[in-house]
Amino acid sequence: MHSPWGSCQADRYFLVGSNPAETKYRVLKIDRTEPKDLVIIDDKHVYTQQEVRELLGRLDLGNRTKIGQKGSSGLSRAVSAFGVVGFVRFLEGYYIVLITKRRKMADIGGHAIYKIEDTNMIYIPNDSVRVTHPDEARYLRIFQNVDLSSNFYFSYSYDLSHSLQYNLTVLRMPLEILKTETTQGRQESFDIFEDEGLSTQGGSGVFGICSKPYEKYVWNAKLLEAVKSTVHRDWLLYIIHGFCGQSKLLIYGRPIYVTLIARRSSKFAGTRFLKRGANCEGDVANEVETEQILYDASVMSFSAGSYSSYVQVRGSVPLYWSQDISTMMPKPPITLDQADPFAHVAALHFDQMLQRFGSPIIILNLVKEREKRKHERILSEELVAAVTYLNQFLPPEHAIIYIPWDMAKYTKSKLCNVLDRLNVIAESVVKKTGFFVNRPDSYCSILRPDENISSLEIFLECLISMTGVLRTNCVDCLDRTNTAQFMVGKCALAYQLYSLGLIDKPNLQFDTDAVRLFEELYEDHGDTLSLQYGGSQLVHRVKTYRKIAPWTQHSKDIMQTLSRYYSNAFSDADRQDSINLFLGVFKPAEGKPHLWELPTDFYLHHKNTLSLSQTRRSYTYWWTTGVLRHLPLPFDEVTCAENRRKLVVKKFHKCEEEIDIHSEFFRPYELSSFDETFCLAMTNSTRDFMPKNVGIDPSPFTVRKPDETGKSVLGNKSNREETVLQRKTAASAPPPPSEEAVSSSSEDDSGTDKEEEGAVSQRSTPVKVTDTGDNTKITENVVQSTKDVYGVNLSDVPSEDDLSIYTRFVQLGQSQHKQDKSSQQFCSKHELDRVINLVPISSFSQDNIYEVQPPRVDRISTEIFHAHIQAGRGNMQPLGKDDFLMYREYIRNRYM
Repeated sequence: MHSPWGSCQADRYFLVGSNPAETKYRVLKIDRTEPKDLVIIDDKHVYTQQEVRELLGRLDLGNRTKIGQKGSSGLSRAVSAFGVVGFVRFLEGYYIVLITKRRKMADIGGHAIYKIEDTNMIYIPNDSVRVTHPDEARYLRIFQNVDLSSNFYFSYSYDLSHSLQYNLTVLRMPLEILKTETTQGRQESFDIFEDEGLSTQGGSGVFGICSKPYEKYVWNAKLLEAVKSTVHRDWLLYIIHGFCGQSKLLIYGRPIYVTLIARRSSKFAGTRFLKRGANCEGDVANEVETEQILYDASVMSFSAGSYSSYVQVRGSVPLYWSQDISTMMPKPPITLDQADPFAHVAALHFDQMLQRFGSPIIILNLVKEREKRKHERILSEELVAAVTYLNQFLPPEHAIIYIPWDMAKYTKSKLCNVLDRLNVIAESVVKKTGFFVNRPDSYCSILRPDENISSLEIFLECLISMTGVLRTNCVDCLDRTNTAQFMVGKCALAYQLYSLGLIDKPNLQFDTDAVRLFEELYEDHGDTLSLQYGGSQLVHRVKTYRKIAPWTQHSKDIMQTLSRYYSNAFSDADRQDSINLFLGVFKPAEGKPHLWELPTDFYLHHKNTLSLSQTRRSYTYWWTTGVLRHLPLPFDEVTCAENRRKLVVKKFHKCEEEIDIHSEFFRPYELSSFDETFCLAMTNSTRDFMPKNVGIDPSPFTVRKPDETGKSVLGNKSNREETVLQRKTAASAPPPPSEEAVSSSSEDDSGTDKEEEGAVSQRSTPVKVTDTGDNTKITENVVQSTKDVYGVNLSDVPSEDDLSIYTRFVQLGQSQHKQDKSSQQFCSKHELDRVINLVPISSFSQDNIYEVQPPRVDRISTEIFHAHIQAGRGNMQPLGKDDFLMYREYIRNRYM
């Protein structure tokens, strides 16, 4: 439900939800007379706008008291919201959690992704039946410590818990299977209102598929558990936690959207030192699935557009290990808590990955290999032993690939470039896993062959699906991991752009607008994940490993390290309690110890400590039955009876607005404003990164110097220490200002003005100012040469011929608007008819009001326009022999 709103009475709440067009409504009735139980009634009927008004009107009229009595009221609106997060109960009655404010963050194929901006918790039982408890308020404060307005995301129509490959693979399921599933589902649970009116359309309809979410990445699954089997599925809104960002890459005006979605696991979730390693079910700490999606925004339909995605995973080392923070040391010693000779917990973890991603599973281990005192090397030795043990039972072609690489050691070395070595690893990884593309008819490798593509065995055959995944880890899975993931993502981005026919070679260089845009996106991604798990932003960034970070970055690194240490030592315990309560790991109950009374939460996350499992997994056949048979394909995407049970199939009318992507995205049925329509303010490669000088190559794949970018490479949006002066370039270059003038102007500006000037305008040149001991200012690069500004060298004095040409040009401009109106009446009617037919409709001779009749369009132009419209709907016309010859000639002239 897109827009639920609640109406209240003394004994019940009515929750009314509608679709975006507000043509269909559903109503929930929540009983308020039960002090501790949740009683919800859903009639599962779809109301029209008129019917729901009549229903609420009858309820309002029927519940009013006698006319004239004070306080006479029947039904009042309590709150308006955008969705229901769920229902929660502590020691008293139930609360309902509603989304009251949202912000659009991204768009994928016309499906909007929103970030929760504000929520509201409403206590359901009324005051007459409320049974108070002294500890209720404390539990409420702990629950609300999980800030839902901080990096929680949802979508009404797109499944954020699954990857783009899974969502589009489900859409390719054969139609016969869908009809069978629809018939079986109707026989098992028949709902007369679900297929209401389908027979009036002559039996023709459109099948829609709704897959069950992947609960590992759903953070409100426990909050919806109480109503999941009671209410209609349209009421269930699943939210994820992590990061979502989108940027626009303009390639000569062609909009390409680069989207980054990070899904944080809700299993074994927590803070840095309190959640390490894995639990007894194979869920690891700080597990995040990062997906980069690339698509051509000029065509947003999933069926007609071009989409590509690549997935990576980060997570703690899958072993039983921890660090004791009671010693108050910056780096507490690593301890292996349990002996696991048969790699039981690692087997459970990699079994989950084989089911979701297929093979090969590639482990990139970045922890230190050589240390004076054994610290991180403990994890490497145990992980190698676990992977070696598990691989001896797998077929060699599906074995787990282990890549150890001491990133810290190579960073200190002056002879090795860290990012170059990571780029070699990234090329090898992307060629093994492949990446997802939804257009199997890509001929870029034939028309523009490349030596890297020739070695990519799966490129021509099964490029459309990604099999396997890269799993990156260090100790914290923060700084080193984010840089390694950026390098792999940069390599995958090059292959994605190449597969969509946007670049000549599958290779992207640093210091290009495209890579700078992607780097900024990944740094925001790393900062957000680091704040969630470690309590501070990234300490080491990509610029740190490129060794181009400014000197001010060192002081910021020290502050981030201190912030991380303070958060881990003093506030992580409270955050961990809030997460345990929010995710339902701890459930308050009478007679049990309270959450703040527990000495540890170890027993909450390791269920085998409370009850002995009746089934024991095999030590040799450690994978789930059926997984090995379908490798390298992921078992979750295979068409089988078990996976079909996870799908819900529904039949729609052909003209229903739920399946009309144009109406869903553009919303022609409502009055919209520019602020709402263009509320998604994303980073733009042309506006934010491309130089503003004339004569610069506008391609986002051109390597630029550090001072040739719209955003300074050395600057940072949070850096206010360096004053930036801007000089706007005009049509003619002004004389260079003196040092005294620059000094006085910089001293007169207020702090607010300096901050506003820090954001470089579209036509400005950054000037770095330093302060000397005698209180004078020295400017650098105040004046650029005419070659840099205009692309040509301008002489000091123009020639006489140039001056005469310019004088005539000015005279033409001055006399342009001095034409007599009467002369326009004597203009030849035949000349006007050739352009446009103007018919005067005013009776006054001096008036200039005309009736406009557009010119006629010839048959060929009409056919071209209709073909363009059909292409936008996915109905592509077959190409003829002449088209292929013309395209080959164009490619030969352009690229060969």
